[in-house]
Amino acid sequence: MTKVAYILAPSHSGSTLLAMLLGAHPDACTVGELKIMRLGDVEKYRCACGSPIKQCEFWNQVSEQMAREGVSFDVTNAQTALIAHGSKYTNRLLRPLHRNRWMEFVRDAALSISPTWHDQKRTFTERNVALMRAVAALSGAKVVIDSSKIAIRLKYLLRLPELDIHVIRLIRDGRGGALALMEPATFADATDPKLRGGGSGGNRDDERLNMEEAASEWKRSNEEADAIVKTIDPSRVMTIHYEDVCQTPLGVLGTVYLFLGLDPTEGTVAFRDKPQHVIGNGMRLDSTSEIRLDERWREQLSDDDLSTFERVAGAANRRYGYK
Repeated sequence: MTKVAYILAPSHSGSTLLAMLLGAHPDACTVGELKIMRLGDVEKYRCACGSPIKQCEFWNQVSEQMAREGVSFDVTNAQTALIAHGSKYTNRLLRPLHRNRWMEFVRDAALSISPTWHDQKRTFTERNVALMRAVAALSGAKVVIDSSKIAIRLKYLLRLPELDIHVIRLIRDGRGGALALMEPATFADATDPKLRGGGSGGNRDDERLNMEEAASEWKRSNEEADAIVKTIDPSRVMTIHYEDVCQTPLGVLGTVYLFLGLDPTEGTVAFRDKPQHVIGNGMRLDSTSEIRLDERWREQLSDDDLSTFERVAGAANRRYGYK
């Protein structure tokens, strides 16, 4: 059985930073988001080690390791997302975020009548379990960290007997998360503009949301996290805050290590000292291990932005401890 730490969070909550910090422990490993969706221009996309993704020795070894389990794998076309092998019908049912128990029962019932759903689940299981085993074997890790964040993926991973999953619920002030959704290139990517977009540059204008959309997405993502956490044994869930990770990293990491059964004395905040092969958020391509609390929203958001956020998601933000 492979032990997995699943980071559950809205987008731009600091999950890549947390994953890389945890992955610096000698008994842990992360490669970022194992749901591996689009990598953009795969000829220019770079692994966190700095190598072009198609030339990365680690990812080529992953492919070889998975082939030994009978699973053909290419990181540039990973097909590990739940929707990768679905029909239009099943993927339409999987598109809504996780909801309450009754709504999830209805979703499962509707999926069960699809003739393709059984094969879709089997392929999802085979590819993800083989990938996690390969990452653990090549790194020698006792725990694999998956920073995929979304609850609907977690729901189906939790049903796999091959995986021993522990959930790290990560929460960030919604105003910071909203700003990153509004301006992802500037506030949610590599510091060097040439390394943004996975290494190919670009302004990511097609991803930008307005404040109304950003606040709604942040709120709904936290609602889905709340919903799925209610279905999980409390002993397998830990909640932490992005701001605490940045301000007292060793203290927070120590509690997470204990939660995961790892020796807290072997942890480190110098997360770039250990070679890592992370894909996902562009901060993986930065060169510094400095941990800085990002609260640029305090200067960047206008009064109108803040008023809109308050109307849409202010009450939820306060429930998570933010004033």
